[in-house]
Amino acid sequence: MNELKQVAITDEMITDKEQIIDQLMHEYSDDLLHLVYTYVRNRTTAEDLTQEIFIKCYEKLDQFNQQASIKTWVYRIASNHCKDYLRSWHYRKISLNEKVFNYLPSKAKHVEEEIIAKNEENRLALAVMELPVKYREVVFLHYYEELSLAEINKITAVNINTIKTRLKRAKELLKDSMIKEV
Repeated sequence: MNELKQVAITDEMITDKEQIIDQLMHEYSDDLLHLVYTYVRNRTTAEDLTQEIFIKCYEKLDQFNQQASIKTWVYRIASNHCKDYLRSWHYRKISLNEKVFNYLPSKAKHVEEEIIAKNEENRLALAVMELPVKYREVVFLHYYEELSLAEINKITAVNINTIKTRLKRAKELLKDSMIKEV
């Protein structure tokens, strides 16, 4: 990770896009997968979207203008790609079908939910995943990725005061959610 932050992408390096993308994938694939998962809440879809994001980074590498760190640039692409996916017809159709199947009774699912509910950390993670996307996004970037408000501003293009408000509101929603479960 330190190597990427210190390396300035020059014109000569842009000709070796594969090497740069390989390095990006090596450094950020897990973190990016977690970020994408917070948007789509499906591991398989998150893995597919993560691959698409790296392809998009490869295609747009020549547009990287070094106004932000490479990590911020990659996260911005990921954030925008996930938002586009959530607005897509495909996502809306698939999520409607999944919601229908979730209402069908399943003993295995009830057992799994009971096990997860016993673990405090998992309860919090589930509560975060239930937040609306705009709150989930800032919670993930701030608390899990430990990004500053300025970095989140660059990734999401949302005003810093709005980010602060969303973090405050997300905390309130999480508190209410955790109290209801107890």
